[in-house]
Amino acid sequence: MEHVIVPRSTYYTIFAVLVVMTGVTTGVAFFDLGLANPVIALSIAVFKASLVVLFFMHLKYRSRLTWVVAGAAVFWLGILLVLILSDYTTRGWAWF
Repeated sequence: MEHVIVPRSTYYTIFAVLVVMTGVTTGVAFFDLGLANPVIALSIAVFKASLVVLFFMHLKYRSRLTWVVAGAAVFWLGILLVLILSDYTTRGWAWF
């Protein structure tokens, strides 16, 4: 496998984007957007996690097999979340 040398400027840029997106997440939390608040916060979190996985964990420069394994992990996580949410939404909660 070939080693890829990533310039420091890439790491600094990704770090700056992560800091800015953390500020955006904090700023959005102060606005009442109704049901859009968790959607926006989770979207930003997924974007930030993607940057970390791609650049800091070097997935961007790995083989296709590593991409398949990472994709399978995300797919499995999706299955688990769907199953959890389907259980959660079918329960009869007593509201007081």
